[in-house]
Amino acid sequence: MTYISDKQIAERWGVHRVTPWRLAKSVEGFPQPVKLSANVTRWKLADIEAWEKAKAEVKA
Repeated sequence: MTYISDKQIAERWGVHRVTPWRLAKSVEGFPQPVKLSANVTRWKLADIEAWEKAKAEVKA
């Protein structure tokens, strides 16, 4: 399983690294981060890709 950081998501979308955290708190259906250790929290890449695909289908 591949995990990505808030910074990687921000680079992927061209937004600030706080954006994924805001989306996780405020957007229903946005993937929730996974705490891998005391100081490491990441998102599952597959969950982010699935969310992106679902958003693209809604726009199409």
